[in-house]
Amino acid sequence: MFFLVTFAYKYLRRLSKFASITFDTPPIFVIKNEVLSNTSTFLLKNIYSPVFYDDFCDAMAQVIPGFDRDQFLQLIFDDHWEARELKERMRHTTQVLHQFLEHDLAKAIQQIIELIAIISRKVEKDQSLEYMFFPDYVETYGQDAPLDVVLNGLHEITKFTSAEFAVRPFIQRQPNETLARMLEWSKDAHHNVRRLASEGSRPRLPWGMALKGLQKDPSPTLPILENLKGDTSEYVRKSVANHLNDISKDHPQIALQKATAWMGLRPETDRLVKHGLRTLLKQGNANALQLFGYAATDDLEIADFQLAHPKIVLGENQAFSFVLKNKSNNTLKVRLEYAVYFQKANGSLSKKVFKIGEKEYASKSETKIEKKQHFKPITTRKYHPGRHEIAIIVNGVEGERKGFVFYV
Repeated sequence: MFFLVTFAYKYLRRLSKFASITFDTPPIFVIKNEVLSNTSTFLLKNIYSPVFYDDFCDAMAQVIPGFDRDQFLQLIFDDHWEARELKERMRHTTQVLHQFLEHDLAKAIQQIIELIAIISRKVEKDQSLEYMFFPDYVETYGQDAPLDVVLNGLHEITKFTSAEFAVRPFIQRQPNETLARMLEWSKDAHHNVRRLASEGSRPRLPWGMALKGLQKDPSPTLPILENLKGDTSEYVRKSVANHLNDISKDHPQIALQKATAWMGLRPETDRLVKHGLRTLLKQGNANALQLFGYAATDDLEIADFQLAHPKIVLGENQAFSFVLKNKSNNTLKVRLEYAVYFQKANGSLSKKVFKIGEKEYASKSETKIEKKQHFKPITTRKYHPGRHEIAIIVNGVEGERKGFVFYV
């Protein structure tokens, strides 16, 4: 459940122009006027619904001479259909589609492009999660095809549905040729193609094939990021920020060098840099903090740190408060976070950092701050009973940890 819910939610969040989807608390997926809660993988996988395939068959009939709608639907809705989850239904659709498209990949890609043209007239979206089987088709059946055919196909398909996962096996197998083409994509007229240049080559793309070579040496993708750092599309700039953050996890100095060179170019790039260094900021990296003007902590003090409850149960909140003292004669810029140490199944503690905020605090000031940490059931975390701890972090420096007992 974790993989499917997280995949769908975060993937759709990234596709910020996904017109038929809205987000609430908890997120709600709205597909063809059906409201789907994110709490059930059964509902998520039903983006592949009979209505969807009926519409898809209408497009297929316009592209495939003598298309057999009944056979297609019979193959889709086989005896194993109900048991398949989201990703499995996507791959199954790829395999069924292969029985109807030309087996020559170049010809099949041309048919896919024709399908996209037809579908796009009815589907008013910039990106379409349901059709992720199009790039998956190229990935699955393009392993032995000429690289130019594969990349030309992904270049066109990604304008409709992102090919960020499909391109990665080809980076792995033919890195020089593929990354050279992706460098060209970074100057493409279409923002989805430019985004693919960055997103598809991320060293640590979530749910994507790991690119060990780029984790070891990210230098081949740096020219791509240079071309995109000032992109007119926020969608593209967010990808560059995430790419920079990936690099920072393995090569913090390289990420910091790029960030330092980009700071001050324009406000949009400054925001990109800050998002791209978020892991280093959470880690309290002194150079990252200094880059954004956060003060040294010598004149900052946390006082009267208190937890409201010595014990809580699942569904309750743990409230806490503290006083931040700026003892200096100057106004100081402060980044406040707190760490929660969650109990793991093996009895150890796992740290997760949450942001409180950042602002300037006047000289000789004392500011009381109150927060709550929710311990309600969520799909992305499994709670375990036992001791949990909370600590306050000031400009990357963690203070005293206070504990409480959590009961499931």
